[in-house]
Amino acid sequence: MVVFLIRAFIFLASAALGLWIASLIVDGFTVTASGFLVAVVVFAVLQSILTPWFLVMSRKYANALTGAVGLVSTVAALWVATLFGDGLTISGTTAWVFGSLTVWIVTMLGTLILPLIFLRNRVQKKNAEV
Repeated sequence: MVVFLIRAFIFLASAALGLWIASLIVDGFTVTASGFLVAVVVFAVLQSILTPWFLVMSRKYANALTGAVGLVSTVAALWVATLFGDGLTISGTTAWVFGSLTVWIVTMLGTLILPLIFLRNRVQKKNAEV
């Protein structure tokens, strides 16, 4: 259960970071302070549901697209997240393209790097106890 909670926290943190960075560097990609939490939760939940589904579908029907599953699920999750209130708005094709790429890259890096940070801290605590 602890591992599940840590993974959920890591994914929520990486989604928050991805949305925040995209809102800073991509014109037309806006996340409001009041809707930030809702946008993060909606995006993260959808991303965690859509990625495995798109992976299964791509393997079954279009094996060549398997590598694009993360990006496709990011675009789909962003689209649905824009439908929930006014917390996330993406205006224009350029904002959709570069915003999706930014969120995808940041969340990918976050889910790779954040566990290493947590594991390093955990190992250091165990070594200090010994």
